[in-house]
Amino acid sequence: MAALNEDELRETLRSEGFRQIYVWQDGPGAYYPEHTHPTETAHIVLDGEMTLMMDGGMRTYKPGERCDVPAGAEHCARIGPKGCKYLIGER
Repeated sequence: MAALNEDELRETLRSEGFRQIYVWQDGPGAYYPEHTHPTETAHIVLDGEMTLMMDGGMRTYKPGERCDVPAGAEHCARIGPKGCKYLIGER
């Protein structure tokens, strides 16, 4: 797989109306219990993996994959065994 271009990913999020864009990194096995955000968020995995549980489903995201979480949606996440670095966009 080609290396992810963080600048291009940032520009994509910016062009979609995400105002705050930043990189976040979590250690292996980190867990975020069920919570909500007041705004829509987009998460693009840069390295590692993250499993998101939302709407009764569960999916693991790997480098280059994106998950969007609607404003007010209850969700939780578990970070993979090697940690996860991801780009976040907030509207």
